[in-house]
Amino acid sequence: MSAELLTGVLAEHPVWDGHNDLPWAMRDLVGYDMERIDVAARGERTHTDLPRLREGGVGAQFWSVFVPAQLAGDAAVTASLEQVDFVRRMTDRYAAELALATSVADVDAAWASGRIASLMGMEGGHSINSSLGTLRMFHALGVRYLTLTHNDNVPWADSATDEPVLGGLSDFGRDVVREMNRLGMLVDCSHVSADTMRDALAVTSAPIIFSHSSARAVCDHPRNVPDDVLASLATNGGVCMVTFVPKFVSPTVREWDLAAAEEAKAEGVDPADYAAYGEFCRGRREREPQPVATLTDVVAHCEHVREVAGIEHIGLGGDYDGVDLLPEGLDDVTGYPRLLEALAERGWSAQDLGALTSGNIRRVLGDAEDVADGRDEPRRH
Repeated sequence: MSAELLTGVLAEHPVWDGHNDLPWAMRDLVGYDMERIDVAARGERTHTDLPRLREGGVGAQFWSVFVPAQLAGDAAVTASLEQVDFVRRMTDRYAAELALATSVADVDAAWASGRIASLMGMEGGHSINSSLGTLRMFHALGVRYLTLTHNDNVPWADSATDEPVLGGLSDFGRDVVREMNRLGMLVDCSHVSADTMRDALAVTSAPIIFSHSSARAVCDHPRNVPDDVLASLATNGGVCMVTFVPKFVSPTVREWDLAAAEEAKAEGVDPADYAAYGEFCRGRREREPQPVATLTDVVAHCEHVREVAGIEHIGLGGDYDGVDLLPEGLDDVTGYPRLLEALAERGWSAQDLGALTSGNIRRVLGDAEDVADGRDEPRRH
């Protein structure tokens, strides 16, 4: 595909990425101080800033309002509110470039005004502290998806990276899914166990998403989606937003991480502890370099998800600023056009690429809005 055609695809269908952890990076690095890291300036301390988003063809972003599972109860709720506050302050500060969005109509309006639509997704059911009222209030503040778990189980749902307790969702977990359907909040099944995925699919009346997960058949990591669940998206209408996290996309990096996890446990470090395990891995890389994942690895996942789920059920969720390392060629948010070019070389049409970049997730959010509005049949978005 020529550069001109690729530019045309991105002009008509800008990238709408499912998951970016810039808000947590800003908390971790500078305590949310936007004077110390200016998002409007190209920088080196993060994977994301406004100039690089433009260069990468990004037109809409689900900012992850993530807090680690080690924060529990009221502390998790408070920290999640601070994350929401940061996103809202960031969009206010850079209002010429960013527009807060909570609906398909808002995203369309942002694009019409030449701005990047800023949506919010909450990563982990611990952030609602087992309270439907708290869930409703986060929706009122603009959050438009909830990842049902993070790395640890919650009382009502099993995580992919914890020991199973419930075998999926509890009765309250099913109520959470139903309430999200009623509100128009997307049910995000990244991070959850395969049984939780299947239970969510059985309960939901709206399409689900995987905001940042890849294909388990290509890389056998529990954070990835099994083929039977991918195939079910064709009936459910949902979307798997392929992620770029090296240990989820590269089998060799996955093997390195398995060895690292065993070493960490032997030294008393819990691999599910987001911060502690990250620090452990940074030290281990100095002793034993981590294999390098590549853009080609991500292409393999895109091809597989397309083959099993169908072209209408795939998107992109890079997880930028949520990991230390990224695949070669996808080192920061400027990488999306390189991925699209590689897929075009594999025979993906302009229409296929437009579905991948934003067409599918735009439809899914619109369908969730229709379910919340009580429509029997979703409109065409």
